[in-house]
Amino acid sequence: MERLKKNDADAYPQEAMADEEPRYLRRQKPVEIKRRKFGKKAWKTYFRVALVALAVALGAGALFAAGDFLLTSPEMALASPSQVDLTGNHYVQRASVLEIFSVDRGRSVLRIPLAERRAELEALPWVERATVRRALPNRIEVDITERTPVAFLREGTNLSLIDAHGVLLDRPLEADFHFPVVTGLNGQMPREDRARRMEMMVDFMNQVQQVRPDAADSISEIDLSDADDLQATVAGLPGMTGAANSSAATDAVLVRFGNSDFHDKFQVLLNNMAQWEAAAGKVASVDLRFEKEVVVNPVNPAPPANPIAKPAPVAHAVAPVHHTQPGRKAKTVKAKHNAKTTSHRKSREAR
Repeated sequence: MERLKKNDADAYPQEAMADEEPRYLRRQKPVEIKRRKFGKKAWKTYFRVALVALAVALGAGALFAAGDFLLTSPEMALASPSQVDLTGNHYVQRASVLEIFSVDRGRSVLRIPLAERRAELEALPWVERATVRRALPNRIEVDITERTPVAFLREGTNLSLIDAHGVLLDRPLEADFHFPVVTGLNGQMPREDRARRMEMMVDFMNQVQQVRPDAADSISEIDLSDADDLQATVAGLPGMTGAANSSAATDAVLVRFGNSDFHDKFQVLLNNMAQWEAAAGKVASVDLRFEKEVVVNPVNPAPPANPIAKPAPVAHAVAPVHHTQPGRKAKTVKAKHNAKTTSHRKSREAR
């Protein structure tokens, strides 16, 4: 027992073994406080921090001064209309463009809202697309893509221009255009409706010019009143009165083309017009809307003295032409052809 006590006394300090001494009276081990001196390493650290803070302050001041210069300096301001560079315009007046930028007069070019100005430019009738750029220090560059008119639009006595998207355009005084006249459209019609009908008109012109390159010169008027039936007035197309007199040209003929297969239908018109005139006289109108059938309306059909034989075969075979007896009212002359069309069949109309 004594040996254990002796071992415990050796292992633990006497303060811990003195059970009879109150705990709050025990002596505490003194804590050594080390005081660091303000040495060279500390000075270097504080100096670096001071340099960084000074650099940040100087940078912030420089940025503020630069921003103030760029946003308020007269050297950055749009002070004159000559500082607006305009390219790509032919019919768009420069005055119309400068009027849009008039609110930015005296303002820094960096404060001009480019997206807003571009939208205002594209609202001009003749502007299809516009690009607006800043050219430092104090210039604005505007590049315009103008709309391309494809026809004249007649509304009553007014004649304006219209593009392939149905946008109405004012006629420039100095321009000289050669287009067919379009009717059946007006400014009150929804633009989507005008665009759809003008798309059909452009498709028609492209297809007939594939048949004959100079076909556009012979189409004087196109009626788009019916979105499913394009009606064109054709006049002066060489060869329409037959091979024997190809230099002559027939009078104006109203042709109803429907809404598709314009290439094949126009080819049928060219191939058979001479035979229709020889058999029925002067033709007033031709209806090509029906599949494998053509309705020909003569102006004043002359009564035949003898039964008319079948015409010679052509590229599109034509059936016999029937006439009325003298004194009777002229009926619609009908002829069948083999052109492959996809137009929907409608009831026959007599004029």
